Amino acid sequence: MGRAKTAYLCSHCGAHAPKWQGQCPDCDAWNTLTQTTVRSSSAERGQGREATELSALADDNGLRYPTGFSEFDRVLGGGLVPGSVILLGGDPGVGKSTLLQQVASQLPSELQTCYATGEESLRQIAQRSHRLGLDSPSLRLLSDSSLNNILEQARANKSKALVIDSIQTMVAADVPSAPGTVSQLRECVSRIVSFAKLEEVAVFLIGHVTKEGAIAGPRVVEHMVDTVLYFESDPGSRYTIVRAVKNRFGASSEMGVFAMLESGFKEVTNPSAIFLSREDGGGAGSVIATAWEGSRPLLVEIQALVADASSGHPKRLAQGLDNNRLSLLVAVLQRHGGIALTGEDIFLNVVGGLKISETSADLPAVLAIVSSFRDRRCREKLISYGEVGLAGEVRPVRFGTERIQEAQKQGFTTAIVPMANVPRHAVKGIEVIGVRRLDEALAAALT
Repeated sequence: MGRAKTAYLCSHCGAHAPKWQGQCPDCDAWNTLTQTTVRSSSAERGQGREATELSALADDNGLRYPTGFSEFDRVLGGGLVPGSVILLGGDPGVGKSTLLQQVASQLPSELQTCYATGEESLRQIAQRSHRLGLDSPSLRLLSDSSLNNILEQARANKSKALVIDSIQTMVAADVPSAPGTVSQLRECVSRIVSFAKLEEVAVFLIGHVTKEGAIAGPRVVEHMVDTVLYFESDPGSRYTIVRAVKNRFGASSEMGVFAMLESGFKEVTNPSAIFLSREDGGGAGSVIATAWEGSRPLLVEIQALVADASSGHPKRLAQGLDNNRLSLLVAVLQRHGGIALTGEDIFLNVVGGLKISETSADLPAVLAIVSSFRDRRCREKLISYGEVGLAGEVRPVRFGTERIQEAQKQGFTTAIVPMANVPRHAVKGIEVIGVRRLDEALAAALT
């Protein structure tokens, strides 16, 4: 066995230093170096595994387990993959434990599942199960913060699914540092990933987040796991979005929509309907956009408000869209649309708290701004999408036909889209107007 050495580890960035100093030499953070023990390079290594021929592998490589929520299956890429490690993060109280306890109880009965927590007692878990109406004979509960014991219990019970709540409370006994520190997190996640791959156990990890919204701990934790999911919740909304920011088994931008009820989470199978809940069809300054989220189109309402500036510095504020993109669109609108907005405050909002990062929202955002500025409503049952270029041209976006088909299913009768996105074959029930320039779109949209 190699001789142990002493080093100093930065709790902020995870860098090593040979001796203690007040400031980390890598990230320049103060008072973050803590003493830790490392092994020398001459430490004994276990015997390695032999290589396996591809033809010798089992035929069930595409096997996935349903989680009981079709929306959650969508976020995971089609279901739970054996041997995968999924990291779920979110703000305190957003429902991470509730969702995973529901998932653990709804996994197929032939899967032995273990729910391990270092934050709650067994009585507290039982109370939540009773409130949610959950009862699964294949679910085992464990209240412990010792990672070694949790993995041993999962191995002894032949568990095929494991939930750990939360990774920041887990402790590897041979790592001399407190729970939640960089060294503990890195070592615990490394052992969990190795266990999951060798034993073919699917593991869910609940992770705390910092005030900036990122998973607490070193960034290497997100690189080690297979899937990283984040809760996106608006305090003023009853709906919660789970979004994949990394997924080795599916789309990395996929999202699932859930409603939080007294009986737990309930999936929303038609998200477009909740983002389009308008009684009057929308007034001036309101346009429906067709965004692409993950692997499906999503209809959202974009609202604009243009008002006289109360000061010499007009405001430009966008909620759910890039604020810099708003300034760019206003400049294009003034230059190529012939509309002077230099003395106007402009506010843009995506209804429902959704964030749209793609450029397909350019055209509906411009239409909403002009509609509010002129106080004229757009056509009834109108949807739009398209990227607006700096020369005033309307550029195509991906999956144009699928966006139009989704709008037709929701009852819309007119679509203003880039000319290159006009379908070759007409979509029954909806009139598609193709435009090449910004002024063409404005003339076609406003009534």
